[in-house]
Amino acid sequence: MPKSPASIKDKPNVVLFGIDSLVSTHMSCYGYHHYTTPHIDEFAEEGVLFENNFCPHVPTTSGYASMLTGRDCFGTNVVALRHHGPMSEKTKTLAEILGKVGYETTCVGFTGNPASRGFHNYLDYVGWGSLEDGSLPKAGNLNDVAIPELERLAAGDKPFFLMLRHMDPHSPYMPPKPFDRMFYHGNEFDKRNKSMKPVFDFVPFRDYFLTWMPPGVTDKDYIIAQYDGAVAYMDACIKSFFMAMEDLGILDDTLVIINADHGETLYDHECWFDHHGTYDVTLRVPLIMRYPRRLPAGLRVPGFTQHKDLVPTVMDLLDLKPRATFDGRSLMPMVRGEVSMFESEFYITECTWMRKHGWRTPEWKLIVALEPDFHFKPPVELYNLAQDPDELNNVAEQEPGVVEMLRKRMDDFIAKREKEEGIRNPMFTQECWHGYPEVGPAFKSSEQAYNTLHIGDPVKARELQAKAH
Repeated sequence: MPKSPASIKDKPNVVLFGIDSLVSTHMSCYGYHHYTTPHIDEFAEEGVLFENNFCPHVPTTSGYASMLTGRDCFGTNVVALRHHGPMSEKTKTLAEILGKVGYETTCVGFTGNPASRGFHNYLDYVGWGSLEDGSLPKAGNLNDVAIPELERLAAGDKPFFLMLRHMDPHSPYMPPKPFDRMFYHGNEFDKRNKSMKPVFDFVPFRDYFLTWMPPGVTDKDYIIAQYDGAVAYMDACIKSFFMAMEDLGILDDTLVIINADHGETLYDHECWFDHHGTYDVTLRVPLIMRYPRRLPAGLRVPGFTQHKDLVPTVMDLLDLKPRATFDGRSLMPMVRGEVSMFESEFYITECTWMRKHGWRTPEWKLIVALEPDFHFKPPVELYNLAQDPDELNNVAEQEPGVVEMLRKRMDDFIAKREKEEGIRNPMFTQECWHGYPEVGPAFKSSEQAYNTLHIGDPVKARELQAKAH
């Protein structure tokens, strides 16, 4: 194999932990009351933690599309989980950029998604399961594949980019022992507890929940504890990967990034243990970076950041100037304290189980439905984030002036980006986003959406229930 040019060989490796469904507010380094991420906490103390990092475009496909390109949804033309067709050919992925300058690139656990375009190598692992499988060591399964690949890449004569797509803590939340009871010490089957009744009453998700939640479970806090246990288990597996890098002598020569595609709505907003909606539990994601040669240790950056800022930051840290367009900016001026933030308000979208968009400022959150949703929520929601950070009190009717102001800002932004990209907002053009062609481009009523959308296998769920009883 020919040697890479010295200028490329001297570049740092890049390892990106893309963690699915990790809301930053359930990480101890972000202030969570449970000690869920001790090893990531230690990692953060050796690098830079961005305290207010957001996924503006929910969910997975659109979130990763922005994270891996430095573009917003107009630049990627991706907004939906079930995106049709390739990502915009006008934009370049981080894998494509680094591959072109001499990096070897490998993606673990994200094969076939439009956002994962451009890697040289794709590897997979077992990341799904049900009650029949018992506990599900997703992060351990990933390490079984990823650590040998890390060793292979480290032995090569090129710098490498390795992306690890973690499926902990994405549902099903089934962490192995002792993580399953680490944050719960009650009786999850207490019949006096009715908190899980509305969860199982929600028909579109019920059958899926029955494939992995313990039959007869009554306490929502037990399910939340399984999520937290999956976070802690993932954290321990990430520590194993850090140790492998250290043993190989490459940890300090590698830019290591921890990010997430989106957060998680646990028992929040009646979205029930999933990741849809544009509430902050779905938008808030971690961003932590470690590279001792360029990044200070123990720095916490409070300003607002977004997925689209990651690739420009990587380019800055690697001293690369690709012929690529970015909508985000390098965060290094924020790291150096030269600016507090670049954008304090931004456009938000969700096209998973509902089709909504909105506008978020430090004080306000506007959410506008583009069609009726299966939660029967009002068409316009407005939250005062300063007074109501959990977004529990919709004040749209009481504050029509604020709604009008924020809607104008959003509409002006959409018009500006449509003109710049020469396309219509993909939130308006993503046909069959819901996966049911017979419905047409949009649901006509909440009843239609509720009766159509469904995840899970009812036959399997009934078999599991019968077997358990």
